Amino acid sequence: MNDKVIIIIPARYASTRYPGKPLAPLKGATGKVKPLIERSWDAAKAVSGVSDVYIATDDAGIAREAERFGAKVLMTGEDCANGTERVADALRHLDDLPDIVVNLQGDAPLTPSWFLSALIDEMHANPDVQMATPVLRCDGEMLANLREDRRNGRVGGTTAVFDVNHDALYFSKEVVPYTDDSYNADTMTPVFHHVGAYAYRPATLKAYHDWGVCELEQLEGLEQLRFLQRGVRVRCVEVEARGTVFWELNNPTDVARIEAELKRRGEA
Repeated sequence: MNDKVIIIIPARYASTRYPGKPLAPLKGATGKVKPLIERSWDAAKAVSGVSDVYIATDDAGIAREAERFGAKVLMTGEDCANGTERVADALRHLDDLPDIVVNLQGDAPLTPSWFLSALIDEMHANPDVQMATPVLRCDGEMLANLREDRRNGRVGGTTAVFDVNHDALYFSKEVVPYTDDSYNADTMTPVFHHVGAYAYRPATLKAYHDWGVCELEQLEGLEQLRFLQRGVRVRCVEVEARGTVFWELNNPTDVARIEAELKRRGEA
């Protein structure tokens, strides 16, 4: 396949839960400190078969920082409701639209390259799939972390349930499906963690932008629910951790978790 693929990383300064999050410093294995947005850019640059990687933002400070470390920047409007809208808005700056747009959210610097490659492969193999997103089966340790966040009133990771075709039934910030079982740290569970990345066709992105915010999206604070409420299938692509730990930077308490994994991976 000769489909042109680009990655866009949406980043905004005014995060409700963590203002200034894209510029949050994260220390790597050597003690070197890089901002969150740069570590997410590093993750995107590691994906093969991608024509370009862009950072999409409405904030001049984030744009300056991105240009400092060599990223291409697409400035967006200030009224983008979420990352998907920001990615859609960024496309208007491109003269040559790609065939596939990958959205790597700026708070997911631990995203392994094969997670995004799996999305791209799914879109290549199935031209009727309009968007896809990765899901990771939780082991007992990850499920315990999700449950701990909810017990303490924190919004941690998102979970996903899907049908036999791997098309999403629902996404939630609650831990779904419900299970009261206890699991050993390395035991696989029936809960799937939704990974903060998407692949779309450009026409589907435009439609998303034109629809406006929907009720489920507002209630859960999950942008992908706009697709489900509008009847667009969301393909869930199961990926494997391969010994890595995946965690997004949702709250300041996640910094220590992410830095520990950067150190374990030996990432500078």
